[in-house]
Amino acid sequence: MSDVEEAITRAHHEEWARVVASLTRRFGDLDIAEEAAAEAFAAAVQRWPADGVPPNPGAWLTTTANRKAIDRLRRENKRDDKHRQAWMVYDDGPPEPVGAIDDDRLRLIFTCCHPALAMQTRLALTLRLVGGLTVPEIARAYLVAETAVERRITRAKAKIKAARIPYRVPSVEDLPARVSGVLAVLFLVFNEGYLATGPDTDPVRHDLTAEAIRLTRLIRVLLPEDGEVAGLLALMLLTEARRTARVSAGGELVALDEQDRGAWDAALIAEGHRLVRERLAAAAAGEAPGRYQILAAINAVHTSARDIRDTDWSQVLALYDQLVRLDPSPIIALNRAIAVAELDGPQVALAAVDRLGDRLAGYHAYHAYHATRADLLRRLGHSQQSRAAYDQAIALAGNTAETAYLTRRRDQLR
Repeated sequence: MSDVEEAITRAHHEEWARVVASLTRRFGDLDIAEEAAAEAFAAAVQRWPADGVPPNPGAWLTTTANRKAIDRLRRENKRDDKHRQAWMVYDDGPPEPVGAIDDDRLRLIFTCCHPALAMQTRLALTLRLVGGLTVPEIARAYLVAETAVERRITRAKAKIKAARIPYRVPSVEDLPARVSGVLAVLFLVFNEGYLATGPDTDPVRHDLTAEAIRLTRLIRVLLPEDGEVAGLLALMLLTEARRTARVSAGGELVALDEQDRGAWDAALIAEGHRLVRERLAAAAAGEAPGRYQILAAINAVHTSARDIRDTDWSQVLALYDQLVRLDPSPIIALNRAIAVAELDGPQVALAAVDRLGDRLAGYHAYHAYHATRADLLRRLGHSQQSRAAYDQAIALAGNTAETAYLTRRRDQLR
């Protein structure tokens, strides 16, 4: 039974977006697609323990979801008979290519990230339909009520239907104006996989990071000269390269300074470094780097060091100084303070961090503020204050691996 449960969980991680995208293409309705996909997975929970896991779980789920959708349409008397019949006899073969790349999931994310939708709404819809996250998981990730997330998703689907937002990759002329919003959402989807916020899920969601990377690669094919697309892909690759070293066998987060660098993925690092070098050459030619390119360059410095002691912190700080001018968010300032601690000492860094408290309150990463303070206070020998900061970080951290790491660090205090 445990093997079947594991197979269902794996299928949900790997197949959810594909099933939803396939049904959206066929039926043209996000509500029908999502509900039919959910019913297909519910059917798998009931039938696979008795019948066994099918040889091709994705095909089984897609076929079952299609049948569920057709059954629903048959039950709905409000729909025009001709429209309903048209859906029943819809050609189930592959559609004609739409846009530059024929990929259902890429079309789905461009639909979810349409500029007619607010950014928070785009994010919630993408995490739900492309990432397969539940409403409670999305609510926990962004510190909002579940009802608010539900309303955003419902309104977004209604707006897509009412405004007839097309289910397609935009034309080449429209792509540059549309892509920045898509990149922002893909970055947040990747982050959710990199350090999942739900207490009842895996601490690292490889399915989300892999899907974000896959979609970013497709966008790079569409826009090969776009610096920020290349920068985001490099950032994802260099971060993903460290995935297997980030969580211990006991399920505890492993900090960068404690990771086994020999376990990092050398191929992903080499590809990420190559992209960063390309962007550095463009910057030398006068093309100003964007946010993702600078973040990728910072990660390139970290992944170039054979040991934490070999890290070029002065270069890291210079890149953060450049990034702060471009993006003066408190999260960037908090990460900059970590580099300051390595160069100027924890006391200077703590003063900078303390100035960020009010600005970071309410951020979904507010626990990172307390965790950073706890570490700096520990390094200064202020054990009691450090313990209090660790307690606050632990109370706010939703990731089980991060909670385990913070708890161990707190318990090591004298």
